[in-house]
Amino acid sequence: MKADDADGPGGAAGEERRVIDLNADLGEGGTQDEALFAAGISSANVACGAHAGDAATMAAACALAARHGVALGAHPGFADRAHFGRREQEIGLADLGILLAEQIWALRRHADAVGLPIRYVKPHGALYHFLNREREHALLFAGSLRSLTPGAAIYGPPAGALREAAEAAGISFVAEGFIDRAYRADGSLVPRGEPGAVLHEEGAAVAQALALARGGRVRTLCVHGDGPEAPRLLGAVRAALVAAGFRVEAPGLARKG
Repeated sequence: MKADDADGPGGAAGEERRVIDLNADLGEGGTQDEALFAAGISSANVACGAHAGDAATMAAACALAARHGVALGAHPGFADRAHFGRREQEIGLADLGILLAEQIWALRRHADAVGLPIRYVKPHGALYHFLNREREHALLFAGSLRSLTPGAAIYGPPAGALREAAEAAGISFVAEGFIDRAYRADGSLVPRGEPGAVLHEEGAAVAQALALARGGRVRTLCVHGDGPEAPRLLGAVRAALVAAGFRVEAPGLARKG
């Protein structure tokens, strides 16, 4: 499946518009992973030991994904625990390839142990935004995934270098929106350092999630697992989406190609 098969610029049509994925960042050493699975995620972005997490958290997250029947994704980031991978770093192409390989192989060992494939890769934090801006790095990222995780999709912003790199590599691309992050009028995220950048109220999160899902540009919605209100927001959003006629499902679980 090509990148634009997963999500077109104008949105998908018919039945596709009624399916939405809910993903959360997990395995980061917090205490809410089980609560997020219980709240109804359909995809789990598991930290791979660089920005957060370790062998124990990866193993636990993979076991939970297997138990709940949730799609497993790798969530590699910059190796910067002091800033939780949310501060951009300079990195060359060769070093980026090493960074990705180390993290994906680390998670793959635990995924294999519970019999799960890595279904997609979603960069974390500053790496997510860096790759969506830097074309050469995004191309290396996509090329690396073809050998590291054959068949895995890329999760990323609806437009930018990540999507373009996925298209160039013939990799499935799943456009993402955020439940708990505020957007500017131009569609970019409000930087975390600015007031109101993170949504904490259920009403605001539900309204934003419904607008994104109905808009047709995204096929997955994310909640950040490190926020104390994450399970509550996710549960409210899932209930609202189901009530609005959406089916919550990971991309590719019920449909191929």
